[in-house]
Amino acid sequence: MKAISMFFAVAVLSIFYVTANADSEVEITVSAAISLKNALEKIGKLFEDNHKGVKVIYNFGASGSLARQIEGGAPVDVFAPADQKDMDDIDNKGLVVPGTRVDFVGNSVVLIVPASETAAIDSFDDLKLAKIKKVAIGNPKTVPAGRYAQDVLNFYKVLPTIGDKLILAENARQALDYVARGEVDAGVVYLTDAMLRSKEVKVVSTASMKSHRPIAYPIAVVRGTKNKRLSGDFIKAVKSETAQGIFRDYGFTTAK
Repeated sequence: MKAISMFFAVAVLSIFYVTANADSEVEITVSAAISLKNALEKIGKLFEDNHKGVKVIYNFGASGSLARQIEGGAPVDVFAPADQKDMDDIDNKGLVVPGTRVDFVGNSVVLIVPASETAAIDSFDDLKLAKIKKVAIGNPKTVPAGRYAQDVLNFYKVLPTIGDKLILAENARQALDYVARGEVDAGVVYLTDAMLRSKEVKVVSTASMKSHRPIAYPIAVVRGTKNKRLSGDFIKAVKSETAQGIFRDYGFTTAK
């Protein structure tokens, strides 16, 4: 009888121990532009290693769509879009914790073609050629990369000519995928994305920094977070020299 009682006592204590440990794990949710995925996941792992019992949950996607989710009440602790507009949208609605918003990285815009492409194309002007039938960019309505691409195409005076050639992607990575799979003839994407698929796509031209609005990724704590201090610590980690080195490895530039 004593043995049975002891068994149940141990079982109860074991359940309590597991539950207590499960409850002790703290999660923070980071909604971020899809172009940040690889670098941010690596940085998040380092953050978890340095903050025992903390789990970083990511929600990657098109910045505009992520902003709408936050406006709709999605439980997000930290927001990191790929441009100022989407951060401004939620900031102007009072959804950003004052004093937490900072810029942390920049990027470049490039023209890419499938790696197997043999047709001669080496400039944005070449997009006007008849042999170029389809050009992928992010949808400017929701994708910052698409807005930057639109800026570039306007700067090089090719947008009016190639408007009917444009294939609008749901996010920056989808535009990259279209080119990598050879479903389009060219694409205008971030340099960081092109670097990830260097065996499948090749960069044929880099857009002048004067051709588009400054690319600066902002990050901030979202109002309503239940982990304000920890969310702030995450932003500090993203701004650290270690994290900035990781971003540089993936092709990002220092925020101006």
